[in-house]
Amino acid sequence: MHELFIRLKAYPVVTFELAAASLFANILALASPLFVIQVLNRYVSHGVDSTLFTLTAGVLIAIAFEVAFRQIRLNIANALSRPFDRLNADATFEILTGARADVLTRMSAGQKRQAAAAVDSIQQAYAAPNMAAYLDLPFALVFLVALLMLSAPLAGIAAVFVLVVILMGWFGVRGMKQPTEALQNQMGQRQGLLDSAIMDVDTVRAFTADQFLRRRWQQMQDGLENIRSVMSSRQGRSQNLTQGIQALMSTAIIATGGMLVVGGNLDVGLLIGANILAARTLAPIIRVTQSASVVANAKTGRATLNALMKLPREATTGSALGNYKGGIEFKDVGFAHQGQPTPLFESLTLKLEPGALFVVAGANGAGKTTLARLLAGLLSPSRGQILVDGVDLAQTAPQWWRRQIIYMPQEPSFFSGTVRENIMAYNPDMSEADLNSIIRDAGLEKFFATSKEGFDMALRSGGRNLPVGIRRRLALARALASNGRLVVLDEPLEGLDAEGAQQIGKLMNALSQRGCTIIALSHDPNIIKGAVHVLDLNVKPVPRLLQVKGDAQQALPAGKGGA
Repeated sequence: MHELFIRLKAYPVVTFELAAASLFANILALASPLFVIQVLNRYVSHGVDSTLFTLTAGVLIAIAFEVAFRQIRLNIANALSRPFDRLNADATFEILTGARADVLTRMSAGQKRQAAAAVDSIQQAYAAPNMAAYLDLPFALVFLVALLMLSAPLAGIAAVFVLVVILMGWFGVRGMKQPTEALQNQMGQRQGLLDSAIMDVDTVRAFTADQFLRRRWQQMQDGLENIRSVMSSRQGRSQNLTQGIQALMSTAIIATGGMLVVGGNLDVGLLIGANILAARTLAPIIRVTQSASVVANAKTGRATLNALMKLPREATTGSALGNYKGGIEFKDVGFAHQGQPTPLFESLTLKLEPGALFVVAGANGAGKTTLARLLAGLLSPSRGQILVDGVDLAQTAPQWWRRQIIYMPQEPSFFSGTVRENIMAYNPDMSEADLNSIIRDAGLEKFFATSKEGFDMALRSGGRNLPVGIRRRLALARALASNGRLVVLDEPLEGLDAEGAQQIGKLMNALSQRGCTIIALSHDPNIIKGAVHVLDLNVKPVPRLLQVKGDAQQALPAGKGGA
């Protein structure tokens, strides 16, 4: 309920309006039991039709106003919840798109989806109807006081049953916490299996993983069914007990009231009216206690969101050099993945002047992609500095820096949108002529000339609806949209045919003639052969810098060099 108080506290005027609407609605709800009492005590006793007409007209007006105030309250509650729900949704998406890449990559897709689903669980728990039920809770006291004014013994009976239902609700919320957390965890893992079935269609079939995934799915479903069975059993038991308590309270009220009527301390009209008031007293408490699973889900969701919001974000401010010339320098740089006992590389000291052509070689897993991500500012060195034109890369604004580089990752991916949107998100000021130019430079002119959608072709599942070679060329076109001075190409020839490899070679020559600094990270012998300097990441822990002369290689001092 802490979430509810936060929302109410944020808007005092709206909270006052909600309280006023709740007060009027609940006071008007007293009209029904009072109508019953008056009809039985006055009309039945005297039989005056005008009295019945007046009482009926009055209660109908009261009911109409009660319904109106409850609807007004729902509208106000909906307006109050909307900014908080929007804030939760926006903040979640902001952290998923703005947290540091190295932190987010350590989270599974299921964990990220679970965090996104937490927004919906909170929204459901504090939607307008549920909020109205929470606001009705204090007014149970109004009905209890009214019942006390009719009969103290009957009010005492109702108070005992109210206390029992409150305790049941408290234990219900506590009992639902653990299975709710387990359910969300299982749902996150199940989503990972669904992602494989939906996105990795060819992989599942080509490598006969269907039976394995089905077994995993069945195991996951068994776990989910067990958890849901526990939750359903507890919810059903709570509902059954609640219904039983309602029946017991009505029985106790009628039995005790009957004795009071026989003893001359109460009349029949008051007895029936007291029974209605007792039911009204218990109703809002029951509605709140029966939402135990929703509240528990929201509490777990809030804890998930709070943990997500603590993730370190990328900097949004920093230095922006007026004119980046393309210089890059590594000063005693080392990097180790979190939890790994040994660094991927260390003591890397290297300075590249603007316009240099440099190759980073190494086997798979040697650290080429890690070094490329360090250059793109997606990772931070474990120690040392990366300088760009003499300025520490950590002090620059990430958004500015990434528009200074032409970055082609080894495994390119795209957001859900069109080709045009994916490219122009990187450079919103790009003209149609510029777009056509980079598509041509990437060797995609024929592909889009024969495409019905053209640049409005939709990219789905990260671009997996395109062939690998086309996807890599499209990643190159997106990289060229920056018009940067530092070129970082991670395995640029991977997945390309001879024509595509030739296109990359022409493009590298053109960029070199333009004065760009080019860093190609590759184990391809054709790229290595054309380099003057090669950094060999296969040598651990300090990479070795080689100077290539024809087919000979000469090792320079370990970890040090310039180009």
